[in-house]
Amino acid sequence: MMEKGSPNSSEGQQGWFSARNGSGSSLDLESVAQPLALNPWDVVLCVSGTVISCENAIVVVVIFYTPAFRAPTFLLLGSLATADLLAGLGLILHFAFVYLAPSEAVSLLTVGLLVTSFTASVSSLLTITIDRYLSLYSALTYYSERTVTRTHVMLILTWGASICYGLPPVLGWNCLQEPSACSVVRPLTRSHLALLSASLLAVFAVMLQLYARICRLARRHAQQIAVQRHFLASSHDVASRKGTATLAVILGSFASCWLPPAAYALLADARSPPPYSYFALLPAAHGSLLNPLIYAFRNPEIQKVLWAVCCGCCSSAPPCRSRSPSDV
Repeated sequence: MMEKGSPNSSEGQQGWFSARNGSGSSLDLESVAQPLALNPWDVVLCVSGTVISCENAIVVVVIFYTPAFRAPTFLLLGSLATADLLAGLGLILHFAFVYLAPSEAVSLLTVGLLVTSFTASVSSLLTITIDRYLSLYSALTYYSERTVTRTHVMLILTWGASICYGLPPVLGWNCLQEPSACSVVRPLTRSHLALLSASLLAVFAVMLQLYARICRLARRHAQQIAVQRHFLASSHDVASRKGTATLAVILGSFASCWLPPAAYALLADARSPPPYSYFALLPAAHGSLLNPLIYAFRNPEIQKVLWAVCCGCCSSAPPCRSRSPSDV
């Protein structure tokens, strides 16, 4: 990942966004075994990874050590937090192995970890969306053994597919021996990155359709409750606007974090300018930073546990069951 032959860069500059052997300026995840000058891009990504790891570690610990959080909804939240935690650790490990212990083999393992974790993060967002939809569509049968089984199946499929996406670079599907096949994210090939981007766009399309149905179901349920309990129409309108705003935040954050990298990966190549690659791909990392804020820290039960810990009241126990999976 050393910059060579470029008059506009300092000799020895190294990082993700650098040309290698004159082959282009792709996002380079490969490392070399020689002293490197500190690249500011790598520093930003390492700091981002540290914040991501701390945030999601809190969520994982809270869910793991709280017996009440064994419901399917919290298992899916735990899956999302675990994936984002691994993504943050992957960013930190990349920085460490590039500058402290360069190794091609370890670098490939780091690439596989990042691909697996980011794929698992996106897949977990999809499973949370499916869970929310089913909690409204089949509200009467949601709290049943069937839901637990379905959740476990979704988790197995999520992590199984994510590992399958992350293994190819480690097993040899990379561009180390064929630089012309490199994508904007070296050492991933253009075909591999195109597959990842196409899968991401498909996930977003499914989530968009499911959340549209969720919005319709939520409005219908709110109307029925308002009629049965003789609520005012204004109260129903406020609840509808609040639900719509929540869905807008969820879909807006996903789109802003993941659609630019997906589109850029499909349109650009290894010769694209390094700053363009950085500004297009950094939002993907920040998606893992936003997920705990949107999905976990807004949950009332998780908030109660966090407040209890902050106040030193560890003996306080949260409710044994979430009020509504759709509130998560």
